[in-house]
Amino acid sequence: MAAAVAAAPGPLGSLHAGGARLVAACSAWLCPGLRLPGSLAGRRVGPAIWAQGWVPAAGGPAPKRGYSSEVKTEDELRVRHLEEENRGIVVLGINRAYGKNSLSKNLIKMLSKAVDALKSDKKVRTIIIRSEVPGIFCAGADLKERAKMSSSEVGLFVSKVRAVINDIANLPVPTIAAIDGLVLGGGLELALACDIRVAASSAKMGLVETKLAIIPGGGGTQRLPRAIGMSLAKELIFSARVLDGQEAKAVGLISHVLEQNQEGDAAYRKALDLAREFLPQGPVAMRVAKLAINQGMEVDLVTGLAIEEACYAQTIPTKDRLEGLLAFKEKRPPRYKGE
Repeated sequence: MAAAVAAAPGPLGSLHAGGARLVAACSAWLCPGLRLPGSLAGRRVGPAIWAQGWVPAAGGPAPKRGYSSEVKTEDELRVRHLEEENRGIVVLGINRAYGKNSLSKNLIKMLSKAVDALKSDKKVRTIIIRSEVPGIFCAGADLKERAKMSSSEVGLFVSKVRAVINDIANLPVPTIAAIDGLVLGGGLELALACDIRVAASSAKMGLVETKLAIIPGGGGTQRLPRAIGMSLAKELIFSARVLDGQEAKAVGLISHVLEQNQEGDAAYRKALDLAREFLPQGPVAMRVAKLAINQGMEVDLVTGLAIEEACYAQTIPTKDRLEGLLAFKEKRPPRYKGE
C-alpha cells in the first residue's frame, strides 16, 4: 500500500512519499487533537473533524421520563449522563412538546451548547439523541417562528442549523438516533447526522421540504443519498414522501426497526442496548475507527487505506492496546482507561 500511496496523484502523493511518512505525519496531528494533517483536510478528504482528548467512562444523574405542555426554555433539551452499567452513555432528550419538538432558535442554541460541551468531555463514550415527548421525535423547523423571520434571517438561521447538525455528525464518539415517533425535515436531517438510526415501526419519517417550496437545508440533500443511494434519495426528496419504520428499514435509512411498546420508547431501549455493546471497547480505538470510516467514505480507496493506516498507527503506542493484549492472555475483561 505504501507504494500506491507514494504514487497517488495530487496533494497526498506530493506530500507523502510512502505510507510510513503518511503515518508519521498523521501521528503528529492525530494524537493531540485527533486531527488529520492539512494535506488530508482539503477538498477531497474534508475538514479535520475531531475534538480533543480520549474517552473513558462517564457519570451523572440517571434519566427520568417527563412530559409537559409547558416547558421552560432551559428544559427543551435535557442532557443526562447515565450511571452504573450505563456509565459513559449520554442522552440528549428533546422536550419541546408544545412545538412538536420543532427546531426553534432556542433549541438550536441549546443543542449547540450541549454538543460543544460533549465533544471535549473525556468521560463520554456514546451519545443517544431521543425525544421525551410521546409520538414525536422532531417535526422539523418551527414554522410559526420561521414565518416571523425576514428572508435574511431565514438564511442565517438555516446556516446555524446546518452548522449544529454538522457538529453532531463530527462528534468523536458513536451517536445513535432513537426514533420513537414522527420525524420530518430538519428532524430527519438531525437523525441522519447520527452514526446509527433505530426506529419504531410506527414512526413516520421524511424530508418533506419541497412541499413548502424549499429544499432540505440541514444536510439532507447530501446525507440521504450517502445513506440510501442517489436515485432513491432523489425520489423521496422530490415526492416529499413519508415512510414508516418498516419502509425506512427496507431502504436502508435506519439500521433497526422495532414494534412499539406500551411505554412508547422501543427505539430508545434498542439504542441503549447498542450503546451498552459499545461501552466495553477501547475508547481510543472507537474514536479513530469513526475518524477512519467518516474520512475514508469521502475519498478514493487508495486514499482511504492511507487514512486507515494513519489511524491504526494511533492505537499502537496506547496503554489500552497493551491492556487488551494482557487481558486476552489472562482471559479476563480488559480495563481500558482511554490512554
